[in-house]
Amino acid sequence: MNVTVIGTGYVGLVNGAGFSEFGLQVVCADTDQEKIDGLRRGELPIYEPGLDDLVARNVKAGRLSFTADTAEAIRSGLVVFIAVGTPAADDGSTDTRFVESVSRDIGRNADGYLVVVTKSTVPVGTARKVREWIQEELDARGSRINFSVASNPEFLREGAAIADFMRPDRVVIGTDPDDSQARAILKDLYRPLYLNETPFVLTNVPSAELSKYAANAFLATKISFINEVAGLCEKVGGNVQSVARAMGLDRRIGNKFLHAGPGFGGSCFPKDTLSAAYFSKQLGQSFEIVEAVIRVNRRQRQAMVEKVLAAVEGDVSGKTIAVLGLSFKPETDDMRDSPAVYIVEELVERGASVRAYDPQAMAEAEKELPPITLCKDAYEACQDADALVIVTEWNQFRMLDLERVKSLLRKPILIDLRNIYEPDTLREAGFHYVSVGRPDC
Repeated sequence: MNVTVIGTGYVGLVNGAGFSEFGLQVVCADTDQEKIDGLRRGELPIYEPGLDDLVARNVKAGRLSFTADTAEAIRSGLVVFIAVGTPAADDGSTDTRFVESVSRDIGRNADGYLVVVTKSTVPVGTARKVREWIQEELDARGSRINFSVASNPEFLREGAAIADFMRPDRVVIGTDPDDSQARAILKDLYRPLYLNETPFVLTNVPSAELSKYAANAFLATKISFINEVAGLCEKVGGNVQSVARAMGLDRRIGNKFLHAGPGFGGSCFPKDTLSAAYFSKQLGQSFEIVEAVIRVNRRQRQAMVEKVLAAVEGDVSGKTIAVLGLSFKPETDDMRDSPAVYIVEELVERGASVRAYDPQAMAEAEKELPPITLCKDAYEACQDADALVIVTEWNQFRMLDLERVKSLLRKPILIDLRNIYEPDTLREAGFHYVSVGRPDC
């Protein structure tokens, strides 16, 4: 079976490499010739653990290739995945113009039956529009080619995407109820996962489209909920980690996503919660829980800035602040909607000089952040800083040489926005320590 993936960003590249690992012939297409040239040289546009080896192995085996000729790529595939970006607009809606552009390209270039699959996260009803856009182009050239449109949302976690593709919690396939051909083709595409007894959800298209939003909105809700609990803990002298453990041991709740911190970021949760709230309103129903989640997340970021201010006597003007962690989570270079970006921008706006380090996001930081000093490691960031702020919980920040950090800082102040250290340990090391939702030093 030949597979075409249009879009070589995070979703497209991981899925294209993953399907080729199954033994399928996969062509990844993109209109960005420079990106395609880089991929052909083995240069990946994103950092994802293990992805470079997966791509190189399958390119060498002749199963994975890259092209900027999207027309030829469309004609070569029985299954065509749409995996282009769907950024959020200012009003919270989802910009689907790239999805429309690809759909119309498919209509202009298809020369036989194919299954068109939306892999990008798109509002409910987009698959219907994809069908309309393709049909309009087919009609314009007088073609009667038959095609199917399906929804197959991705549930990849940045930093663990390869494992998520190879051993997913579930595979969701949405097709028209009477389209047995498309359903059979997609089931065959994922046949290697059947051998691993991966759960499959075979449903209609709207249900599949909504499942991605429902999952991400629920996980974002857990994050905002525990951050609200952290605020209560700070007022009553509680420890949010103890509360979260007590909650998480209830099997109906589970312990995932119950970690207090600066709020959620990245390419999915912020965009998907905004989109869910927007298209719900367009349908005449407010998604009130999600709207509250969005508000709490925004407020949480500002609360983290206030923590930094309070730790340095209320004013950062003229002071130097060391920041560790700029990506929105560990094991990725993705800074999209990262809490660290907001915090750094606020500190700079208030007159602080910022010295920062991240294990993977330094190249992105040069493009995304205001003028700050980017350092070669955590210790260089601490040099002559008035306080240290840990924003992203990379493993290498969990065992810092505290004596060395203290000797480098002007004052022994550590603001831990991920609760990766124990207050007693920091007190014994002579730090003024601030964390989230816990009794501190």
